[in-house]
Parts: sequence; C-alpha cells; structure tokens
Amino acid sequence: MPRLGLIVVDEEHDASYKQHEGVRYSARDLAIWRARQRSVPIVLGSATPSLESWHAADTGRYRRVELANRAVAASLPKVRPVDIRRERLQNGVSEHLLRAIEARLQRGEQSLVFLNRRGYAPVLSCPSCGWVSKCPHCTANMVLHLADKRLRCHHCSFESGIPVACPDCGNQDIQPFGRGTQRLEETLGERFPDARVLRVDRDAARTRSQWDALLEQIGRGDADILVGTQMMAKGHDFPKLTFVGVLNADSSLFAADFRAPERLFQQLMQVGGRAGRGELPGEVMVQTQYPEHPLYQCLARHDFARYAALQLEERKTARFPPFAANALLCANAPELALALDWLRQAREAALPFAQAFGVQVFDAVPMRMVRLARRERAQLLVEAPGRPALQAFLTAWSRLLWALKPARELRWHLDVDPAEV
Repeated sequence: MPRLGLIVVDEEHDASYKQHEGVRYSARDLAIWRARQRSVPIVLGSATPSLESWHAADTGRYRRVELANRAVAASLPKVRPVDIRRERLQNGVSEHLLRAIEARLQRGEQSLVFLNRRGYAPVLSCPSCGWVSKCPHCTANMVLHLADKRLRCHHCSFESGIPVACPDCGNQDIQPFGRGTQRLEETLGERFPDARVLRVDRDAARTRSQWDALLEQIGRGDADILVGTQMMAKGHDFPKLTFVGVLNADSSLFAADFRAPERLFQQLMQVGGRAGRGELPGEVMVQTQYPEHPLYQCLARHDFARYAALQLEERKTARFPPFAANALLCANAPELALALDWLRQAREAALPFAQAFGVQVFDAVPMRMVRLARRERAQLLVEAPGRPALQAFLTAWSRLLWALKPARELRWHLDVDPAEV
C-alpha cells in the first residue's frame, strides 16, 4: 500500500491476532509498529480493550477516545449474576434462566444460551473403574459428539467410535460427564417442545455457506432459542434477540493462565452485547457460584474501567505484563526428557549474561498440556523489566541457541509476548 494513511484494528483485544504457528507474532502489535514506521495514525477499537492497551492509554502512550453511547440501542442490557449455589440445575440450567427464556417465547422474542464448549459432553467415563475417554496422542480428553456418534479430540482432531462398553472393565453403563452445546440443545428442546432450538457452533457450521445459512435463518426469526459458543459472541446484530444466558462462566475465574479472567470479562461483555441491540430492551443472566466476585459486580455495572484497574493492580503486584516483558522458549520432541535437557542447556547458556540485562531466566518445566499430537512439550520462561531489555537479551541469546545443535527430532521456537504463560 504505497499511500497508506490510516490503520484500524477492530476488536484489538482478540486473541486470534496472535499467531501461534510458524512465525510467532501479534498482528495488532505489528500494525502498531507499521503505523509508527510510516508515521500514520492507528485506531485500536474495542469495547473491552486489552489491559496492555488500556495501561498504555493510562500512562499517556496512547490517546483514549471513548464512545459513550451505543450505535442503535438506547440503553445497555441489564446484567444479572444468578446465584446457583443452592439451586437444583436441570442439566446445568437454572430455573431462573428457564423462566426468562419462557417469558421471551411468550413475547415472540429470541434468546441465546451461551456455552463455550461444543460437543455433547466433555468426556465419557465409567463409574465402575474410573476409565475416561482420553486421547491417545494428547494430554486431553476426547469429547463425546453424540450426533456424529464419535469421540473427538479438539486439539489434534483424532477421533474414534463410541465404545459400547468400558474398554477396561467391560461395564456397559458408561456415561457422559459434563455438558456441551449438543446436550444443552437436547435439554432445551425437551423443556420447550414447541420452540425452535438452533445450535450455532463449529460442528453445525463447518463451511462458510453453512454459517451464512444459519445467520440468515436467525435473522428471519426462524429460531426461538439459540445455543451458541464464542462464534455468537460478537459481530452479529439480531433485533429480536433480547435475552442472553451464560453457563459455566466460573471455570475461567481460577484458571492457571493469568489472562483467563481478563478474557472472561471481555467474552461476557461481548456476548452480553448481543441482547437488546434494537428497540427492545435486553437482559443478560450469568449463572455463577461466586456472585460477589468483583468480575461479576463490575460486569453488572458495565464498569470496564473499574475491573481493568483491579486487574492491573494485581498484575503490578505479581510483575505480570504490562509491568514486565516475557518470552517463552518452547521445545517439543517425541520424549519429554529430550525437550527438558535441551532447555536446560539453553538456560545454562543464558545465565552468564542474563543478570547484565536485568533478565530472570526460570527453570525448564513441562507445559500444562504436555503431550500434543504425539509430541512431548516443555517451556522456559524469560522475564525482563521492559521490552528494550528483553529484546537486547534475546538478540544475544538467540545466537547461542542456534549453536546448541539440538537432536534431529527436537523442534524449538521463541515466542515473545506469549498469549499463555
């Protein structure tokens, strides 16, 4: 683009801008660098900015421009956390949520029940011996897809048929554990037999034409209850959609990844924004066992600024980004010992000069998902007080890494600003 004059990055917080294969980079950060290189303005647009961008605006590196009003709807949807600690759920759905859906059906309005887990159930298990449907190639369980009569790994795509009995003890009473969008679709269909229930996930829309057909069906009003994953969380405008119910949100509150709560808040704000986008008022219900949690309290007030301040204070205390700069050296091999041994050599090569850059090099450890597609994975975290120190260290270290000459079957890569640590 020889006459580049403006760059706009919409939904700048979205994790899909981060490339995890091949050349690791962030398209958002690349756009910022490109705008600086060409001396042109860049707009990072989001209703829920990344905490890195928010902090940059707080400190004066970016200029914040706020849109105080919605484009069409007069008011934001009402958000209500629903306490399910003392409530008997029907396949994971509370009576509060079911009554809210029934009220919309009587008024001829549409409802969306959001569950970010496709398939019928996350795992098939045996109550007698404890067998679970593990993937033979990954450190993950195979998900039950009852409609296709398959067990499928969502990480490496390996699949197999559903066993008629437990492979370990022969018990024929093996059972699905947990719930996915297929099971939720079945539950809502049984509760509301006269309603048109439509599931919208990657299994229902595998091609662009299927996806377009689903959107057209929803837009015509040919569906009363939508059961959707994150595919329905943003970018869609359905005037008759007035209610959103969210299931299983608590799973991200205490995840090992420090960015999980930030992503949960962003996701809930985005999916809640589907309700009441026309003239009809919207309502959002979030089922939770922690209704007093600051995340849900800020969500109910639509107070992103307050939640961002709380999260940034936690990150400052823990020295997490944006108050530090991180890089991950990752290695994978047919055996975990090969990956760990090579990473230990890499750490020994870094220690003599790491302190001079103010960089801390942590020990080599297995990744949370150790095995992926038959390869064992490990990582080594590098933490620096800022980007200049990290880049200077990585420039010197990378020359030594290439000189280590790993075993032929070992693969490694450096990931700057990793999406998950």
